[in-house]
Amino acid sequence: MAPRASWKGYIKLSLVSCPVKMFPATTASERITFNQLHKDTHNRINMKPVDPELGLVERSDLVKGYEYEDKQYVIIDESDLEAVRIESSHTMNIEAFVDEDEVDVIYQDAPYYLAPDGAMAEETFVVLREAMRRSGKLAIARLVMSSRERVITIGARETGMFVTTLRNPNEVRGTAEYFGNIPVGKPDEEMLQLAEKLIEQKVKQFDPRDYEDRYEAALMEMIREKLKGHKPIIAQAPERGNVVNLMDALKASLSQSKPAAPSKAKAEPAKPAAKKPTLKEAVEASKAVAAKSGTARKKA
Repeated sequence: MAPRASWKGYIKLSLVSCPVKMFPATTASERITFNQLHKDTHNRINMKPVDPELGLVERSDLVKGYEYEDKQYVIIDESDLEAVRIESSHTMNIEAFVDEDEVDVIYQDAPYYLAPDGAMAEETFVVLREAMRRSGKLAIARLVMSSRERVITIGARETGMFVTTLRNPNEVRGTAEYFGNIPVGKPDEEMLQLAEKLIEQKVKQFDPRDYEDRYEAALMEMIREKLKGHKPIIAQAPERGNVVNLMDALKASLSQSKPAAPSKAKAEPAKPAAKKPTLKEAVEASKAVAAKSGTARKKA
């Protein structure tokens, strides 16, 4: 099934415009989630709104409120929201270009892929993409999504473009509260050199497939075992060692570490990882095994 675009419109630079479509670059559909069930009936529980004074209430009686002081609210209705709603022009109007390394990662929020919308748009799209790639720049633009305006960056990625929505500056906390008491003093030079050598030994080419979510994998294995009627396998985290002396620990780590494979000058394109069966597929497979087992017992 072809992916569905979450936004369609135009990317515009001065007098040049190009129809584009945008797709979410990530998905949480394969992440394991749980539903709340009653312990006896195993029926899924419905969450219903409750007022502390009135008890169960209808959703049609609910209104939006902004808490401006502790337990003090100003009521906001739909007409209020309509008054401040920003008109969507369905256009990513590029306002400026910045160096790629100027956008602090802490401001980067949700990632999207951007592709040309139709064959007629491809030539313009490719010209804009390659111009950004050669210049090493990211475009800064604004985009209206779900009636809210978002500032975004746009950059070249493979044969397409990559869009990242940016967090509002007031959403990012300052560091003083967290880093203010950390000493600035220069560390011991010998220990610093040992730490640098330890880093050098562990340098490698980054591949996200090397860093599987072990908790998610253990959850899936436990679920498969329970579907088979087996007791769940207990996955234990490695024990932590007691580090007494930093210098001794650095030297010991350096002697035990094996040099990592030399990093390649250019990363090879990652091969698609073998897709693991989803939970639904695991359930179907379990039912098939159970049915086959029952047939075998009848024949016996």
